[in-house]
Amino acid sequence: MTFLAAFHSALRALNKVVGGACGAIAIVIVAVMALALSASAATRFTTGIGYDWLIELPPMLTPWLVFPLMGPLYKSGSHITVDVIGTYLSSGAKRALRMLLAVIVVGASAVFATAASEAVALFMRLGQVVELEIKFPIWWLYFAFPTGFTILALFAVEQFLADAIGAEPERASP
Repeated sequence: MTFLAAFHSALRALNKVVGGACGAIAIVIVAVMALALSASAATRFTTGIGYDWLIELPPMLTPWLVFPLMGPLYKSGSHITVDVIGTYLSSGAKRALRMLLAVIVVGASAVFATAASEAVALFMRLGQVVELEIKFPIWWLYFAFPTGFTILALFAVEQFLADAIGAEPERASP
């Protein structure tokens, strides 16, 4: 087994764990969002008084739902794609195009993760907090951005290596 094949195998195993964790977290977040909105509606209906944090919780959890799932969606082919071009390309050209796209995704992910990390560091230094009934640091919200783009880069590197060594792509379910 070559070094690239061994590295690809290890990265595939890591990404399987990361993708499973992202999926499990997404399920929990969607459940919390639904429960928060239902609880808010129930308390307003029964008592006439609502809690602001129940209404604000779903939008605050949305970055943690969306950004970490970019990598698993990319791997499964469920992320934004253009299907028309592939019908006109040979299998070798498709592989080359996937490799080029993986390089672009890794580069863009690195830029976005770096910028997002700087924003998180800024919010940490500023010490800003969300001013609702429950106070927590605002950087927790923004930390989803570098986390998600780092996960996306891991999955794009896996895709690149799979195409580079000619491995059959493993499609993850998002």
